[in-house]
Amino acid sequence: MKDLFRIAMEEYGVSEIAGIEDEERILQYFHDIGQEWVKSDEVAWCSAFLNWCAMRGGYKRSNKLDARSWLKVGKECFQPVIGDICVFWRESPDSWKGHVGIYAGKREASIYVLGGNQNNMVCIKPYPEHRLLCYRNIE
Repeated sequence: MKDLFRIAMEEYGVSEIAGIEDEERILQYFHDIGQEWVKSDEVAWCSAFLNWCAMRGGYKRSNKLDARSWLKVGKECFQPVIGDICVFWRESPDSWKGHVGIYAGKREASIYVLGGNQNNMVCIKPYPEHRLLCYRNIE
C-alpha cells in the first residue's frame, strides 16, 4: 500500500457540516495547498484533498482545484495498484467537470476510490468503470 493511501485513510470520515457552518479540517486542506481564498466547505474539494495528501507525502501534484488537472500529473498506468490516481468524467466525457481520487480496488464494473468530497466526506466509494478517463501513477 502506498503512503498516499495511508495519508488519505488517516482523514477518513472528515465531513462537510450541513448549513452555514464549515468544517475547519476541509478549509485547512485548501489553506495548506495555497488556496486561502476558499472560505467554505461547499467548494468542490476532491482535488484539494488529493493535492493535500500528495503534498504531505512528497508526491507530484496538480496544484489546481479541478479534478481533470490530474490528467497531466505523473504518468498514465494501465494496471493500477492501491494508491494510484483515478480521474473520472462527470456529466459527460467532454465536460470540464470530473472527479479524482485514490485507487482502492475494483470489483466487476466498479472502481473503488478513496477520496474527498465523496458524499460530502472522505470515504471509499464505487464509481462506474465506464466513467474512468485514466489511471495515473504520481511517484
